[in-house]
Amino acid sequence: MKKLLSFNFIRLLSNGGFRRFSPTCRHQSGTMKYILVTGGVISGIGKGIIASSVGTILKSCGLHVTAIKIDPYINIDAGTFSPYEHGEVFVLDDGGEVDLDLGNYERFLDIRLTKDNNLTTGKIYQSVINKERRGDYLGKTVQVVPHITDAIQEWVVKQAKVPVEDDGVEPEVCVIELGGTVGDIESMPFIEAFRQFQFKVKRDNFCNIHVSLIPQPSTTGEQKTKPTQNTVRELRGLGLSPDLIMCRCATALENSVKEKISMFCHVEPEQVICVHDVSSIYKVPLLLEQQGVCGFLTRRLNMPMETRPRRMLTKWKEMSDRSDRLLEHCSIALVGKYTKFSDSYASVIKALEHSALAISHKLEVKYIDSANLELSTLQEEPVKYHEAWQKLCSADGVLVPGGFGVRGTEGKMNAINWARKQKKPFLGVCLGMQLAVCEFARNTLGWADANSTEFDPDTKHPVVIDMPEHNPGQMGGTMRLGKRRTIFMTNNSVLRKLYGDAEYVDERHRHRFEVNPELKSHFEERGFRFVGQDVEGERMEVIELDDHPYFVGVQYHPEFTSRPIKPSPPYLGLLLAAAGKLPGYLVKGCRLSPRDTYSDRSGSSSPDSEISELKMPSLSNE
Repeated sequence: MKKLLSFNFIRLLSNGGFRRFSPTCRHQSGTMKYILVTGGVISGIGKGIIASSVGTILKSCGLHVTAIKIDPYINIDAGTFSPYEHGEVFVLDDGGEVDLDLGNYERFLDIRLTKDNNLTTGKIYQSVINKERRGDYLGKTVQVVPHITDAIQEWVVKQAKVPVEDDGVEPEVCVIELGGTVGDIESMPFIEAFRQFQFKVKRDNFCNIHVSLIPQPSTTGEQKTKPTQNTVRELRGLGLSPDLIMCRCATALENSVKEKISMFCHVEPEQVICVHDVSSIYKVPLLLEQQGVCGFLTRRLNMPMETRPRRMLTKWKEMSDRSDRLLEHCSIALVGKYTKFSDSYASVIKALEHSALAISHKLEVKYIDSANLELSTLQEEPVKYHEAWQKLCSADGVLVPGGFGVRGTEGKMNAINWARKQKKPFLGVCLGMQLAVCEFARNTLGWADANSTEFDPDTKHPVVIDMPEHNPGQMGGTMRLGKRRTIFMTNNSVLRKLYGDAEYVDERHRHRFEVNPELKSHFEERGFRFVGQDVEGERMEVIELDDHPYFVGVQYHPEFTSRPIKPSPPYLGLLLAAAGKLPGYLVKGCRLSPRDTYSDRSGSSSPDSEISELKMPSLSNE
């Protein structure tokens, strides 16, 4: 019997059985791999991009990857934040209002997350307090340790198993980003939870990537390692030892600096990774791959993976190379009220970049504070007024994104009026669409006081009205949120063609007010058409203006589903129109020229297919 077993074992080896071990075998053992990304020295250091990039290179190896973002603030979710607090609020399919880093995860990994992929202190405490009220703890004293820390671990384990891709396969790797910096008092329960967690799931299934800053004072030009030494010492004192130290720096890390970090932070030199500033974030996965991050994680987490060339990374290289060699320019005026902080419109900017890259144009975004376009600014600060109008008039296209509140709305309508009359390509998103309706009603239909009831409850021409779904008494999670279906009402629609002649599309919403359906006929008589409506036909979702190169408004937020290789059709239409290419694109059946295509656009876990041309997918088939 022993001889027979030995013979079978040798035969297995001779057939390459162990070398051909596939990642899918993970499901037989049920072992999830966890990668915790922490940060030190300062916040906003780039943990989100690094976490996304790590997931990207692992996905390129054929693994199914999911991601969780932990925010230590006490808010239940990001829905009530001002954009100046943490940047934009990203909206998911299920209506979750989450941190913008989840947008990075979705764009890099081409996955669809849920609201529970964003974990906050508020959610954890709410969950534990609800259990205590139900008597689940049997009268015990409820404490941070073990009850809060256990709840954190249970949440992570449960959410890591939720499929995030269309194939419905359970993920094999979970990348967890812990927001803030190590040492913050609010993140201590999470650090303690993962200190315990590393022993529960065993060493082979857990590793820690620590992101730190290497400052380079201009006075000396020397790269300083002391902040990194201090933050690693603090992390180790809290019970976590980093397996990789990723150093954010302005220029490439010098070998002597890398060796110094290695010596004082108790890691091998190969575990010190340089993540210096690059011209495009699409280069970060390539930067990590070049320094052997994928190979290290394979060995550290005992993940046998195929070593053949990975076409998914080839796609990323093509994207990064293309972004460096773009010669033609295209400028878009972004007219909004949060223009002082670019993260307020993070997904909008990314959607514009994806579209510009698809048509091989270098994007220039001209940020314009909408309040500076108003006549009141001309009287108070004439220089700002004229500078704002100069920016607007010199742009190739105009974009008015979503927003809330009355400030700056008159300036936005002035910009829309100019784009309509001058036949400049225009895209209005959410509030931008609503204001386009108000502007047309005032200046074409002659309703001088036309407005949204959000800004003027007593207007005689309420062209935008309060929607009946939300509860005005409570602000959080009360809007029309998440993925909803839009039906195209006509075949003669530019946007429908851009969507691949789809009968309907599923896009994400975040709004409280709607175009008044009772006044619809007045607009359509004058060529202002509502070409997209909801399933019931009560809510106006898409507008188009006749006899205009590109005047489109959408009630939903198409930027949330834009991907680097699959740009959002409304944004792609804006860039094509701004570059003067839209008519030719439509004539060709919505196909780009061969020089504008990639050799591989697959975002799946096993990207093997190659294409010769990029065609916008029909979202109705998703």
